[in-house]
Amino acid sequence: MILSIVVLAVVFTWANPRFGSVENLQNLLYQVAVPLIVVVGTTMVIQMGSIDLSVQGVMGASGMAWILMSPNSRLAVDFGPWAWVAALALGLGLGLLAGIVHARLKVPSFVVTLGTWYIGLGIGVLLYGNGMLPSLTSETLARWPTRLTLGVPNAFWLAAAALGLGLLVMNYTRLGRGILAIGNNETIAGAMGLPVASIKIMAFAVAGLLSALAGILATMQLGSGSPDIGSGQLFTVIPAAVIAGTALSGGEGGVVRSALGVFLLILLNNGLVLAGVDPDFQSGIFGAILVVAIIAVSWPLRGRLKVAK
Repeated sequence: MILSIVVLAVVFTWANPRFGSVENLQNLLYQVAVPLIVVVGTTMVIQMGSIDLSVQGVMGASGMAWILMSPNSRLAVDFGPWAWVAALALGLGLGLLAGIVHARLKVPSFVVTLGTWYIGLGIGVLLYGNGMLPSLTSETLARWPTRLTLGVPNAFWLAAAALGLGLLVMNYTRLGRGILAIGNNETIAGAMGLPVASIKIMAFAVAGLLSALAGILATMQLGSGSPDIGSGQLFTVIPAAVIAGTALSGGEGGVVRSALGVFLLILLNNGLVLAGVDPDFQSGIFGAILVVAIIAVSWPLRGRLKVAK
């Protein structure tokens, strides 16, 4: 992954020297922040052998809840830190809902999280309403994601904190070890006494919480509320995890690998723009390069990645 990132960086710098500028590197870190937060939770779920499709809905609902409780152009309110608490609690609640239905009622995660996506989207649409577009009126909040700390955007520092938390959970807690055990063999994990259902519920709850955090950050970056604030994120984070070696059947990969996958995809998109590729062809080229990258990374590991028909 690191070699692929370096090669792409060299190629795009050759195509356009602006790619390697400090300003563009800061822009890359800014762009990578939201998907980096999401991919941490998504990776935990995938490592169990499950899937989480609820990202866009949770981001939309939580982002709308946050902005309507923060200084905005529609409502003359400011709940301060409680806006964060409420929005994160909403994401946590949606994650818990998906986890409980999946783990206790034995409904496939694909179906459950698809439904949760639309529940979150419905909440976001209801909060959006038919009134004035809710825009941030606090300059401090609106500028916080782009403000630099030690030369790095605050948005990336928030994402780095989420990544560090995910790394600690996966490597040094019972939850992390339980997730990997379930992904490797759920039957054996249960036979060894692991609380499989509880671990699954907690993993989906963490994923919902992180999606909510990403929704808040994306809303701050946009400066206004939108139920579709998470549009397209799902099609970045899941390919990023797969490219990085996280098996869709579970038990393989890690949050750091997935983070590198996100960096690769965001770098690729940024490089195509700076290289002057026609916007009409960018999606096609991006998809073709993505397929080649997945094959290049996964083919040598196809036995261990447990790819199935």
